[in-house]
This record gives sequence, structure tokens and C-alpha cells, in this order.
Amino acid sequence: MPRKLFIIAPAALVTAVLAAGCGGGSGSSSSSSGGGGSSTSSSSGAATVAVRSTPLGQILVAGNGETLYLFKKDTGSTSTCNGACAKGWPPFLTTGSPKASTGASSSMIGTTMRADGKTQVTYAGHPLYFFVADSAPGETKGQAINAFGALWYVLSPAGNQITAKTGGGSTTSTGSSGGYGY
Repeated sequence: MPRKLFIIAPAALVTAVLAAGCGGGSGSSSSSSGGGGSSTSSSSGAATVAVRSTPLGQILVAGNGETLYLFKKDTGSTSTCNGACAKGWPPFLTTGSPKASTGASSSMIGTTMRADGKTQVTYAGHPLYFFVADSAPGETKGQAINAFGALWYVLSPAGNQITAKTGGGSTTSTGSSGGYGY
């Protein structure tokens, strides 16, 4: 019985965070970590982008192994995920110059200024995000989810979106509409 509660509690948190997006955008500038994702990768302020092998192939991850996503609604390097969106999909922030590690290309790493004045890491021009439901390194529970007006995808080391769907290595998997669509 306690095991069921352990599984239900995180699912309820994710549902509550993503359901908040149904109420429309807010002017909130909060971009703190929701759960699995962290807004910055180190105390020195320099974020790190690396590559990890997953069932989807080689994908971009933060230095701590957390999966990074792009948002199809973003235009160029401008992030359009703010307020409730940024609570479910925390931006990958940095206060220093981001670095490449383990298979990532330093020439593809950059930054963009968010509406809240914080600096977000980009790769091949795409602003990068975490997904609040990813709770372990390399999980891809946010892959191909349609939320906050567009699809979310992991990226290859070449900077391209990977559109394949996955089970994310977890007990719950979601498809392109998977209950997170808005």
C-alpha cells in the first residue's frame, strides 16, 4: 500500500502543475525547478550540456544527466514558455557561459535572455528545458507531449529534434496527446 502512495503522489504533483496551464498565461516570472528538472546545473553558474544514450538514441542532457527538451512553439532562440508553462517545463538557466561535455558541440551552445531577465541555455538556436515529471537521469517522459500549445521533443547532438515516441523507461508512458495537451 505505501508503494502505491509513492507512485500516486508524484503523478498528482505533475497533474496539478500542468493543469495550472489551463487557466491561461500569467505574468509570473518564476522558473524554479518543478521536480526532476533543475534550473541551473552548478553553483558556479556555468551550465553544462552533455550527451546520453537512451531508447531514443543519443540525446542532449544537462551535466547531471537530466534530459533536455525543445519547445516547438518557440520562435528562433526566443523562449515562449513562461508562467505556468515554466513550472511544468523549467528552463535550463545559467549565470555563466554554458559548457559542452561528453559529445555535445561547444559551437552549438549559446544563450538567450528570457522575458524575466534570466539567461537560458540554447543548443543549435533552441532554448532548452527540463520536464518536471522526469525524475531520474535520462528519463524522457516529456517526449512528444503536446502541452502549452505545441509539442516537446528531445534533441540529438546535431541539434535536431527527435520525434519518435517512447515509454520513457517508466511505468507510465504518454503519447503525443497523453493527457497533457492544452
